[in-house]
Amino acid sequence: MTITTRFAPSPTGRLHVGNIRTALHNWLLAKQAGGRFLLRIDDTDRERSREEFVAAIREDLAWLGLNPDGEERQSAHFDAYENAFGQLASAGRVYPCYETPQELELRRKVLLGRGLPPIYDRGALGLTAEERAQKQAAGEQPHWRFKLDHDSAIEWTDGIRGPQHFDPGQLSDPVIRRADGSWLYMLPSVVDDVAMGVTDVLRGEDHVSNTATQVQMFHALGAEPPHFAHEALLVGTEGKLSKRLGSMSVSDFREAGIEPEALVALLARLGTSDPVDPSLDAEALAASFDLARFGRAPARFDEAELERLNAAVVHQLPYADVAGRLPEGMGEDGWDAIRPNLSHVGEAGEWWQVVTGPVDAPRLDDDARAYLAQAAEVLAGQEWGGDPWHALTGALKEATGRKGKALFMPLRQALTGRDHGPDMAALLPLIGRDAALERLQRAASV
Repeated sequence: MTITTRFAPSPTGRLHVGNIRTALHNWLLAKQAGGRFLLRIDDTDRERSREEFVAAIREDLAWLGLNPDGEERQSAHFDAYENAFGQLASAGRVYPCYETPQELELRRKVLLGRGLPPIYDRGALGLTAEERAQKQAAGEQPHWRFKLDHDSAIEWTDGIRGPQHFDPGQLSDPVIRRADGSWLYMLPSVVDDVAMGVTDVLRGEDHVSNTATQVQMFHALGAEPPHFAHEALLVGTEGKLSKRLGSMSVSDFREAGIEPEALVALLARLGTSDPVDPSLDAEALAASFDLARFGRAPARFDEAELERLNAAVVHQLPYADVAGRLPEGMGEDGWDAIRPNLSHVGEAGEWWQVVTGPVDAPRLDDDARAYLAQAAEVLAGQEWGGDPWHALTGALKEATGRKGKALFMPLRQALTGRDHGPDMAALLPLIGRDAALERLQRAASV
């Protein structure tokens, strides 16, 4: 059997960090088994769904390298939902309800006040055919609930949480259709999972109770439920996911200069005890993906760790992968020289300015200025070979007896305007003989 997973976002906004993790883990689960990863656009909410968000979802997945093997849209499946609804109605597994939201909330508060679970009491099942007819004649439109089978225990072996057991009598019959005829999430998702051949559903632990009711929906429709796994939710460094982080979209990460490889590397291992390795690409991560390695503890998302990973990824990026994002005139030698000092590719322009100039001449003491004047004379009298930095510093060390910081720091300050930065042996050939000589002379005269 081919493993088939799906990612099912609603196009009512941009993908955020929790969505990204769900999509990634479903992609990894499918690829690890040589299976299929499908994208399902859950656009049954016609008022809130927008095409611009559908396009953004596709773009975000492509940026992350999570290319689906197929795509479906729920808005194209309304006939299938009607057929399933009719099948359930014929079997007596759905029933109309007329309570208002206010009435349901009042009942809920009463139950909670008595220390009882706020379970729907199935009051609508007590209505006679005449009473239902009267309500319809009065213009009251019902919402519809799926009738759980209280005589059939709900059980499944969760891929992360292990054996799960639910007493259906302790669950509310879920609302599957609103009074205006529109669909809620539960039934359409089941219908589509069957039609799409989804074999494995990996999602957050906040869906566990949904799974319990959906298991019975699968059986009621004569279908075998997929394998379910529910992973721990993301939290931040302070124990809960901050509002800011929880709402950060893929576009926000991109604008912040985060590389997709860094985000994938971090999110792929969150929730497991496996080390985060920025050198592993998505294919390598998929090869090692194993639900058995996921724990029940909350998965901690650390923005500082993401930044460290991003720097590590940037330090590994070949020139060909970033050439279109670099300053004009910056070639492979420039990238190789500057790359170790970057946390984000977007910082390359700042460091390239050190090469192209101008740079601010530092204000140094008399001893340092005299040393730089001597350095300019030595450079002017030398051949400009393949390693001008070591030729210059070697000659100055012999001539002045300087070494260490006293030898190197004034030169770096004069040539770059900074106290630290890329390796000068790589940087000086990029600066060039004439510019280097001019900078040394200017710093010596300031």
